Amino acid sequence: MASKQPDHEHREDEDAPAAEDEDTGAQVVPIVKLEEVAVSTGEENEDPILDLKSKLYRFDKDGSQWKERGAGTVKLLKHKETGKVRLVMRQSKTLKICANHLVLPSMTVQEHAGNDKSCLWHASDFADGELKDELFCIRFASVENCKTFMEMFQEVAESQKPKEENKDASAAAGLLEKLSVEEKKTEDKAGEEKPAAAKEENETKKDEEKADTEKKDGESDSST
Repeated sequence: MASKQPDHEHREDEDAPAAEDEDTGAQVVPIVKLEEVAVSTGEENEDPILDLKSKLYRFDKDGSQWKERGAGTVKLLKHKETGKVRLVMRQSKTLKICANHLVLPSMTVQEHAGNDKSCLWHASDFADGELKDELFCIRFASVENCKTFMEMFQEVAESQKPKEENKDASAAAGLLEKLSVEEKKTEDKAGEEKPAAAKEENETKKDEEKADTEKKDGESDSST
């Protein structure tokens, strides 16, 4: 008859701690050596003048509906050398570019009807690697952020006008102001000359009346 092993012996075997891995001193050399790579964002030569969290939409002409481009950070970046400003927006998680276009003098931004936290504008966008005419709508978390974006966008668009055009506009404004001043001076002078002419006319009339009176008096004396 086979003898039975006590159960506590099996429990001791199960509870016994596993042997720790021994340090053999061997060194493992990596097969592939990874070197640190500098990641370029393309924004190194630009200064951010605006940075706001938002959600961007584009209007799908084929489907006649708005489609979301992504949620992330919209930036206005000014080039350090050329002074040109572009709008760039990336998705917050994937960093995929949602919008990428220059802010041109001809561009205007307007508030979205019925939503004071959103605004619209047209642009020739290069986010997909080729120029496309897009109608964008961007929505912010607050009315203040939306107003800040609109004001900065319009300010940048105005600043991108050629200097000669700005110079001509200033010259035209100065000429109009000069003409207005000269016209006012002419009116004032005419107003001053009118009373003088009336006074001179009255004096002439009095002289004529005096001469007529003296003539009549002379005739009366001679007849007497």
